[in-house]
Amino acid sequence: MSLFLSAYAAHQAGRFQEAADGYLQVLAHEPQHADALHLLGLIRADEGDPAAGEALIRQALAQSEDAVYLANLANLVAKQGRLEEAEAMCRRAVDLAPLHVPGHYNLGNVLMERQRFAEAEAALLRAIEIDPHAIGALNNLGTIYTRDKRFSDAQEAYRRVLEIDPHYVHAHYNVGLLMLRTDRPEEAEPALRQTLALEPTHVAARNDLGTALRLLERSAQAETMYREALDSRPDFADAHWNLAILLLGQGRYEEGWPHGEFRYHVGRTSRTDIPQLDYPQWQGQALTGKSLVIWPEQGYGDYLQFARYAPLLKARGVQHLALICPEPLATLLATVDGVDEVTTSLKPARTYDYWSFFMSLPMHLGTTVDTIPASLPYLHVPPARLERWRDRLPAGGFKVGLVWRGFTGHQNDDARSLPGLATLAPLWSVPGVRFISLQKGAAEDEAARAPAHLPLTPVGPDLADFADTAAVIAQLDLVITVDTAVAHLAGALGKPCWVLLSKYWTDWRWMQPRSDSPWYPQALRLFRQSRPGDWDEVVQQVVAALGSRVAQAQAGSRDE
Repeated sequence: MSLFLSAYAAHQAGRFQEAADGYLQVLAHEPQHADALHLLGLIRADEGDPAAGEALIRQALAQSEDAVYLANLANLVAKQGRLEEAEAMCRRAVDLAPLHVPGHYNLGNVLMERQRFAEAEAALLRAIEIDPHAIGALNNLGTIYTRDKRFSDAQEAYRRVLEIDPHYVHAHYNVGLLMLRTDRPEEAEPALRQTLALEPTHVAARNDLGTALRLLERSAQAETMYREALDSRPDFADAHWNLAILLLGQGRYEEGWPHGEFRYHVGRTSRTDIPQLDYPQWQGQALTGKSLVIWPEQGYGDYLQFARYAPLLKARGVQHLALICPEPLATLLATVDGVDEVTTSLKPARTYDYWSFFMSLPMHLGTTVDTIPASLPYLHVPPARLERWRDRLPAGGFKVGLVWRGFTGHQNDDARSLPGLATLAPLWSVPGVRFISLQKGAAEDEAARAPAHLPLTPVGPDLADFADTAAVIAQLDLVITVDTAVAHLAGALGKPCWVLLSKYWTDWRWMQPRSDSPWYPQALRLFRQSRPGDWDEVVQQVVAALGSRVAQAQAGSRDE
């Protein structure tokens, strides 16, 4: 057997040092041996020296422009984030060898990284057309289908992978993720356990198994999974965040807040960006005589929920308190006691002593369930807005504001939003009620086209910002909403509000299994699904409660 073939046999057997030594011997006698250069380059890259690996593979390409070399070099440079180069190499590889499966497969992967999913799908389908057993391509095709909400296609792709190779760990894991995405945690659990059986060190699967168990209300087991994941990888930001969600949802705030700080750490999915500023992040230092700016993060509801901390910061001695927020919130947040400045610019005109994220305030201020600053209202409607809206709502009747859909870009919107206005139709069976749609953006058109048997006053098109919404809510008797910013707005205004919550993916702040909220005492009432996806039962409970509420209001009016 030749020296090269001996080295290659060692390489195939996983004896990489022996293979590298053999390739070096080949190159000592034949410095331009393209295959030896290429394969040694792969070993050097796998050893953690991508620069050396790239240099060797480029030397191989200088001897022979081979599709295999190009595809592997593309994979190497893609891992370094050089995606444009990688794409060009893959395209050249498939031009040279149109039936080269790894070329099409790597092209599909690069295009996925570049967020060009339709092109990626085409490349992966071509790889599968050439080789129906290309399980890597099938697996990644399932990932694209999951992203595009083609869930049955994704499940079929993973089924084909596991039919070819029942031990293909990536497919088992992706099945688990798909089951979580489609609200089937009872099916996610076995898929993720099989992933761990095949690869016990798969910390992402352990973390996601924790989430499946949390959704199945097996909280102690979920906590164990999260903590085991963190034992294996202490800097695993997603596991820290998921543990925070679990602990906070149980009211274990002192334990949960520190884990929640990992939401802006490197490696966190949907990471909160840390601002690059010339002054430090506040970590609980003394604030007497200091200036502090609260930096934006999360969604509208988070601003509204955590604005309550402004008076506490002032009580700590903050001399100047500034809030940075999106434009639609600016006028309303300026009404919070203790706020000296509200700006919408991410480039403030002045500097401050410290900055902080909104959601970091409860930890640094020592908030527990029993010490939530819950004096309501802490938001106030600007008088000019009240005047603007005074005569614009229907006269008479028990006025109820409705929100049935949230922001469609929210990762859990499919779970938290209702299918449509029709789901709430039973509410119209309660006599004496006038319904006002507070929908803004999503479902605004649906509100405008409400059928005649569901009379509805849509005000969404005329709501310029949250101050306008607050002015409308101030004139209502009740708000009924899914889990959106409007729930926090109504609560912060002290307005009675009923919140409809999904069985799965319920936000941590609503806790379990409460029907009230310590964040908005006496204002909020929570109506929860008992079965995933079943809003009809929830709506029937709301109908009964609404009938009682209206009857009480009418009785009170007669007594006056």
